[in-house]
Order: sequence, then C-alpha cells, then structure tokens
Amino acid sequence: MAVFVRAVDLGSFAAAATALDLSGPMVGKHVRFLEERLGVRLINRTTRRQSLTDFGRAYYERCRLVLAEAEAADALAADQLSEPRGKLRVTMPAHFGRHCVTPVLLKLAGQYPMLELDLSLSDRFADLAEDGFDLAIRTGGLNDKAGVIARRLARQDMVVCAAPSYLEIHGEPRRIEDLADHQAIVYRRLGMIVQPWLFPREGQTALEVTPNGRLRLDDLDAIADAAVDGMGLAWLPYWLARERIQAGTLVELLLDQPRYPYDCHALWLRTPHLSLKVRLAVDALAAALPKMMA
Repeated sequence: MAVFVRAVDLGSFAAAATALDLSGPMVGKHVRFLEERLGVRLINRTTRRQSLTDFGRAYYERCRLVLAEAEAADALAADQLSEPRGKLRVTMPAHFGRHCVTPVLLKLAGQYPMLELDLSLSDRFADLAEDGFDLAIRTGGLNDKAGVIARRLARQDMVVCAAPSYLEIHGEPRRIEDLADHQAIVYRRLGMIVQPWLFPREGQTALEVTPNGRLRLDDLDAIADAAVDGMGLAWLPYWLARERIQAGTLVELLLDQPRYPYDCHALWLRTPHLSLKVRLAVDALAAALPKMMA
C-alpha cells in the first residue's frame, strides 16, 4: 500500500522508486501484487503516462487513511520512549509573542535539546497549511475553519487607562458614553480598520466603541508609552499596563465597568495523532500564560 500511494503521489513508478530507494521493476511488482490480490486494476499504464482507474482512485484514498492510522499508532509508542525533537514552527502576534509566548517556548527548548524552534512574530495571519506552521497563536476572536483545532490558552483582561497629566487637563471619563469626548491612542493591525474597544454586557454581545484618535499605532508598547506621555486614553491588556499602573504613570479608568476578556488560542491542523512537540508546547503555554495574565 505504501509503495502504491507513493507512486500515485509522485506520478510515476520511477519517481517512487527513487524516493523509496527501490528499483523501478520492484515498484511495479508491488502494484501488480495488489492488483492480483484484489482482482481489480488500480492503474492504467501506457508507455507515456499512467492514470488511476475509478476503483484505483477510491482504493488510493482508503490506503492513505490506513497508512496515516498506522503511522499514528507507531507514533504513540515512539512518544512514550522519546523526547520532542525536530523543528517546531510557530506563528504568533508580534507583541504578545515577544513578551508572553517566546519566553515559554525558549524555556521548553532549554529542557529538550533535540527540539528546534522556528518562530515567526508577525501580526499577519499566516495559514497553517499553506505556510507550513505546526502551531499558531491567536488573540481575539476566531473564524471557524474546517480541519483546524483550537484550544484556549488564557484570557487577557483589557483596561482603559490614561496618564495623570492627561486627566488633569481633560478630566476623567466616568461612563462608557464619556469616551466619545476624549482623544484615544488606537491600535491598528497592519493597515486594517481601527479595532473597536469592547465592553462586556450581561446576556448580550459586547458593546463596541470606536474611539476618536489622531494617533494610530500597530505596537502596543508604543501605545502605552504614548499614553504615559499624556497623548490620550488607551485600551490595553492589563498585563502590559500593570507595571505602569502600579508605578502611577497610568491610571486605570472605568473601574465600575467589567474588563473585557480577550482570548488567546493555540491552533493546529487536525491530524490522526498530535505530535509530541506540539502537544508539549501547547501544554506549556496553557500552564504559563494564565499566570502572566493575572
């Protein structure tokens, strides 16, 4: 079955022979053996090309499933006897990835010397399959996509804050409605429209407020720094603003309003067997990130 599937995938017996380190005639023998055992032709062969029969196409798809399950079963045993190894490719948002995700994965790599990390820190939404990533970290809402598994890792509480110097001049907003009277420093990801600020409402969808602001930045640290300089209100993850709030350079506002919980997820492609390196990375992030967010 493995030889047959490889011959179909690569388009010729010769290519399959090279990939499997077999002779061309031996590949042909494997395929003929299958056909004789089944009593049905799988591949139409001419001097110029080969093509699957209708039955061969259906048998090929079933063989792929059988082989994938067999490999998954072997991998289960291998995982029990080995440590994670090979390249782990992860894509993540730039700021959240640099401050929260990367330290956890670097610690994991320190524990397992056979594990290689290939990390992409970018606010571009990479495609797991097309871009060849093992794992994607996403913040915010998710779009349903077939064939992708998501696990929530943590929640970031979002807070509205401003510098004392700004509040002395412009006053403090007491209600959500008051935000319309203030200047804001807003986040815009890679040229997308300004992201609204969200506020929870019991039994309803979150209230969306699009802030007024002449400053649009795609880096949260830069937004926090601009807020400290008195340039306007900012809507930031609490873990990012925490030290500035504790130091008094920022003041948390709207304390009577519940904080909006911004989710962080790990995503990976559905597979018969989740590799050990991906499973350990997801478990490590799920254990570490909630403590950072608290």
